[in-house]
Amino acid sequence: MMVTVGSNTVPIPVMGQNFYNLPPPEVRVPPLSDNGGLLGGPYLIQSDSPQQQPNEWPDDKRIGHWGQPVQEQELATKMLQIQSKRFYLDVKQNRRGRFIKVAEIGADGRRSQIFLALSTAAEFRDHLSTFSEYYSSLGPPNPENVPDDGKLKSEMMIKENRRYYLDLKENSRGRFLRVSQTITRGGGPRSQIAIPAQGMIEFRDALTDLLEEFGTDDGGYKGELPDGRHMRVDNKNFYFDIGQNNRGIYMRISEVKANFRTAITVPEKSWARFRDIFADYCDKMKNEGGGSSSSGGGGGGGDKAGGGADGGAAPGGASK
Repeated sequence: MMVTVGSNTVPIPVMGQNFYNLPPPEVRVPPLSDNGGLLGGPYLIQSDSPQQQPNEWPDDKRIGHWGQPVQEQELATKMLQIQSKRFYLDVKQNRRGRFIKVAEIGADGRRSQIFLALSTAAEFRDHLSTFSEYYSSLGPPNPENVPDDGKLKSEMMIKENRRYYLDLKENSRGRFLRVSQTITRGGGPRSQIAIPAQGMIEFRDALTDLLEEFGTDDGGYKGELPDGRHMRVDNKNFYFDIGQNNRGIYMRISEVKANFRTAITVPEKSWARFRDIFADYCDKMKNEGGGSSSSGGGGGGGDKAGGGADGGAAPGGASK
């Protein structure tokens, strides 16, 4: 960050990031006098640090798909210094369960992060052991014996709508484990971290400590989900299906007729509000004499038009 004081420009430490891509604020503080004292007058603070991407927002600022802040509690954290990089392993908890956020801070201050459910973190820990054993069996780097893509060993993990690609790679700077996270449904940017190969054991041990303390159960709702419902109105069919994914419980409401289908997804935390709005409109129409007292039909079961298992426009916020 650069600060303009009168006609002088001096650097100061950056204490925060402009996460919402807002224009830099104008801050009025006293500038320095000739002898180093303070005089009245304004100066403008501008940051030349790169803007963070939406998936790098801090958890207390992250906004979910439904416009509500994602409330998270940090349960534990570990910091690892591996060569020139720092890694933070944060165990967090929200209404969807527990997970680990892994953040990598490079020597240049650049930040990358991925999210692991506790069960996925346990699987990742086991892969780290396998990769470490393979790495130990390798001889010194040989530039003439490296695959074209630099990959020495690869594995993949799948957790609901997330995929993780683990690639032990080699380039001119050495050997490292690249961990990439992608979201298969709903889109979203690809995020990845790179762990120096020499630090895989240390990384595994840190994960092991956290998993021994918090277990490998992701938490979240474990009960039986309600059956789907169906109703017919004129030539339309409406299906109500309850589903659950890594972002929580939701209701998929589908409208189906001849060659047309559309659907909306409502997060469980909004059901009561939806109900209240519907009830309010029903009361108003009834009081004004414009409503109908007849029911359009209903009942459990019926032919489901593709339940809510795919999660579609899922509720909640990011990722773990």
